Amino acid sequence: MIIKAKLLPRPIFMASFRLLRWCMRKLFNKLVIHDVKLQNQSSYLLMCNHTGFWDGFWAFYLCYCAIYPKQKINGLYFMSLKKQLQKNPWMKYFGSFSIVPHSRTYVESLSYAAEILSKPGNILLMYPQGNLESQYVRHIAIKDGICTLLPMVKGKCQLLWSSNLTEYFESLKPSIYFHMLDCGSHEDFNFEEFKTQVNQHHLQAIKKQFRYTEEPE
Repeated sequence: MIIKAKLLPRPIFMASFRLLRWCMRKLFNKLVIHDVKLQNQSSYLLMCNHTGFWDGFWAFYLCYCAIYPKQKINGLYFMSLKKQLQKNPWMKYFGSFSIVPHSRTYVESLSYAAEILSKPGNILLMYPQGNLESQYVRHIAIKDGICTLLPMVKGKCQLLWSSNLTEYFESLKPSIYFHMLDCGSHEDFNFEEFKTQVNQHHLQAIKKQFRYTEEPE
């Protein structure tokens, strides 16, 4: 049996968003979002590169600052390994639900995720790499769990990617740059095209990010 999310009441949940935004702006030098156009009356599958401890906080900030001003957010959800959620049960109040890869409950978790994405205004956060990797890897290996998830989604769902990169430059505090990409709708999803699209976008984000001059191939 999976552990399902049990969101806090909306006023408390939104207050947590505002507190997070305040903390992020104190902890980081700049937070720069290169956003994309959003589909109306849709749910959103937000996927990001998986780099470390800050990933979840960055994604929550991105949702509040890039999606919420344009579209109402009804709920924000993310998958966690069941053993991690059992150790930290408070996470379910912030949208976490359990998944156990290669188990009998794996499809149940994906069905629950599809149920979330079938409701407009919901956001599901996912890290399709599956593993932590450097933000500057030149190729992102994307696992195929998304291919099982998306056919179960009913209604309108927009696929979003964000390559999240850091730089220090002139500051003692790091700056975070969110390079977003519109990956279309779940209805016309093609896994091979998606992988190519994400990797081309990520490579361009790196080139744009960490050098001011052209770098020879």
